[in-house]
Amino acid sequence: MNAFSQINAPVMQQPTEYVGFSLKPSAQSKRFLELTFPKVTVDAFFAAVAEWPVQALEYKSFLRFQFGKILNEICGETLRPVLVNTLMDRETGGLLVKPEGLNDVSQAEDMVKFSTAVAHLLGRSNFDAMSGQFYARFVVENTDKSDSYLRAPHRVMELHNDGTFVNQITDYVLMMKIDEQNMQGGNSLLLHLDDWADLNKFYRHPLARRSLRWTAPPSKNVNEDVFHAVFDTDGEGRPTMRYIDQFVQPENYEEGTWLYELGESLETSKAKLSIPVPVGSFVLINNLFWLHGRDRFTAHPGLRRELMRQRGYFSYPKVGHHHGQTSN
Repeated sequence: MNAFSQINAPVMQQPTEYVGFSLKPSAQSKRFLELTFPKVTVDAFFAAVAEWPVQALEYKSFLRFQFGKILNEICGETLRPVLVNTLMDRETGGLLVKPEGLNDVSQAEDMVKFSTAVAHLLGRSNFDAMSGQFYARFVVENTDKSDSYLRAPHRVMELHNDGTFVNQITDYVLMMKIDEQNMQGGNSLLLHLDDWADLNKFYRHPLARRSLRWTAPPSKNVNEDVFHAVFDTDGEGRPTMRYIDQFVQPENYEEGTWLYELGESLETSKAKLSIPVPVGSFVLINNLFWLHGRDRFTAHPGLRRELMRQRGYFSYPKVGHHHGQTSN
């Protein structure tokens, strides 16, 4: 088990009833849950944080946790246990979070505030070198000249884990849809590691633990290569994964053909989920046992999608050991 694996994951006391939100299995999978905040909760949160602009969250990192505290208190302190237990539970680990009343790009700053509050009830969002902040906003349009598939609209962005090319803990990933214009397709694609039929085939392969080189294109603003294996284990000995096809650099025929077979197996998995994400909602997943990607869009000259990303590490109260972290 290495520094990127979960350590001493606690089970927080589950509330007997929820205050200020509802929770149910999604239409696509009982593993992937849908957490909805009614407009009254959303409005109460924004009223409570109205004095602070997003810039204050950027400059004062402790304020991000205070936003989480405010939202949790509005929810009768029942929200945080649900978030922690859902994201840590191997049987689930994923949420579609839907704050009612957030549905237009004019509310983009409010979307950043709300998602930041939710994320910081779990842990802390890492510094994102691409944006220079603890979050990144980026646009997908009908034409693409970028150096990765992140902004490429007319092809599938294959299943992967985030944080593969940085020496940071990346326990969770949050992807929020800020805007969508002239859009067809582009659903979020998800795969739970335990639902992948070929998991044992690849997890038990001799190359599964070999340290490979991972690099990032210039747009990521990360200059140093990192080295790690595709697979690891969590604190209970279960498989975890850190993989992305675009940035792994095999050094020989054996590694290259094995990685190709692995990618093909993931992409053809019958357990892959296709999740529509409304504007103002976000996907929140455990990055160590969920892979994520994006389906292709239908071409349109006015196509525009804006997304917001946060990814970071879990932190817990009253838990003895956790790893050190460098972030902004």
